[in-house]
Amino acid sequence: MSLNGPKMLKNLNFFKIKIALLITILISSLNAQEVIRGKTVSATDSMIVTRHYLATEVGNDVLMDGGNAIDAAVAISFALAVVLPQAGNIGGGGFLVHYNKDQDSFYSIDYREQAPGKSYESMFIRNGKVDRNLAIQSYLSSGTPGSVHGLYEAHKRFGNLSWPRLVNPAIKLASNGFTVTKTLADSLKSNAQKLSATADGKKIFFNNNQPLSEGDVLIQKDLAKTLTLIAENGAKGFYEGETAKKIAKDMAENDGMITEEDLKQYRSKFRKPVKFNYKDLEIVTMPPPSSGGLLLQLMLRLFELNKLNTNDPYDPKNILLTTEIMQIAYSVRSEYLGDSDFYNVPFESFSNEEVIKKLNEMINFKQSSTANAYLPSEYVFKENTTHFSVADQFGNLVSNTTTLNTAFGSGKVIKGTGILMNNEMDDFSAAPGEPNYFGLLGNEANKIEPFKRPLSSMTPTIVFKDEKPYLLTGAQGGSRIITAALQVILNFYEYGLSPEESVMNARYHHQWLPDKLYYEKDLNNSFNAFLQNELQALGFTLEERETNGITASIMFHDEEMTGVSDKRSSDYLAIGVSNE
Repeated sequence: MSLNGPKMLKNLNFFKIKIALLITILISSLNAQEVIRGKTVSATDSMIVTRHYLATEVGNDVLMDGGNAIDAAVAISFALAVVLPQAGNIGGGGFLVHYNKDQDSFYSIDYREQAPGKSYESMFIRNGKVDRNLAIQSYLSSGTPGSVHGLYEAHKRFGNLSWPRLVNPAIKLASNGFTVTKTLADSLKSNAQKLSATADGKKIFFNNNQPLSEGDVLIQKDLAKTLTLIAENGAKGFYEGETAKKIAKDMAENDGMITEEDLKQYRSKFRKPVKFNYKDLEIVTMPPPSSGGLLLQLMLRLFELNKLNTNDPYDPKNILLTTEIMQIAYSVRSEYLGDSDFYNVPFESFSNEEVIKKLNEMINFKQSSTANAYLPSEYVFKENTTHFSVADQFGNLVSNTTTLNTAFGSGKVIKGTGILMNNEMDDFSAAPGEPNYFGLLGNEANKIEPFKRPLSSMTPTIVFKDEKPYLLTGAQGGSRIITAALQVILNFYEYGLSPEESVMNARYHHQWLPDKLYYEKDLNNSFNAFLQNELQALGFTLEERETNGITASIMFHDEEMTGVSDKRSSDYLAIGVSNE
């Protein structure tokens, strides 16, 4: 025994090492993951689609570290504030819809901007008319930002990873810089005059008095410092202390209204989501002050009473029916929707059968019944909002839309902070019947009042079918957001198109006033000369636009999910993960 002992021990140790190695290999094989990147990707475990590839990577890293959909949403949002300054933000606001798998419950978070305490109904009226420059490109145009508070509260309630872990990637991107894409370069060029209005705007976004070009490196040291305060102190790092003092000081020196008290009192709000059924779909979306959810409900209720030719999305009769329904919805929006904390929004009317039947009687099935209207000179379509969708490995879902309103918001950079401020006060009705930047009308329901939140078109949406996730969608594009979300749903569900086709098929938009049917610059020869002639014969005034909304969607099918990043924007990226 003594002679064989060492040998037996050696063999035993070798055996143990071999077993350990086999276990390691087995575990590795069980944990092997396939990560797929692209414009349209399919996977089994998780999916992220955002407007900027760097933000998508940040979100995916969070999921790979064990974070959930809310963690990813927080990290993505802060990253977008850096890499997508024309829309991503900490100086704006938005809406988030969340499905929590463990609780089997839906939540919606309103972190919309809020009118300052000193605001008043006629604040943009000069010499009896609305001063459009004041409403869009002044310090006065900014509402109290909500983004940081909304993200903080979402994380506090649902997050897994630490708060600093989620903010740090954005700090690194701001401090070290990133390469300017063509999309950002083009946006900087077209908004150069706006961005050059402040010394800090020139310092950040210009080089030798010229806006940064594709390939340049954008470094934002002041924004990195602001984000560091947020990482260290949570929401108080923005709404109190150094940052709040700088915002209030800059506002006071430039005739703005936001004060330290406005910032300190701001609260994001958990609101009861809009939930309704369309045939066998369960649709969950945002309530007011978002108008998107109730309008989506109204439009789909009207579709239930009518029949589409599901063999051809571009059948002129389909387009006529769809645009008639769009017009009814936007006319209702102008009169009856506003911040439900200030105005008695008739929620029940949007699901009332008698109301829906009466509205359906208004549909003209023979020709467009649009009222005559003028087109304001300021009515220009520009990218200004961003949407992203997240499905994590735990079954949680997030559909989130955030905005500064127009591209780069007001264009005002708060001195010493790197913060671009929103111009969301223009989303209020500056005067009864006065169109805003996007041509949308409003009246009493959406008038300016202290601490009120302006009506929005943002429509982050989650759709279930047979008690399982079916679709996540939302869009950027001002007033076109609602109709873009509608068409993605109709394309995927009614027309049976593939996930990519559901997103990429040419879209159209009608918002009642102005009196125009906007169709996209032809993507697939859908709006050809023949179709245009047929639509004109139906009484439509047509106008071509580059895009009618840009979406970030996830479709669920056959135990897989497909993320579709809209090819209308080149910086979008989807990342999916499958466990092999």
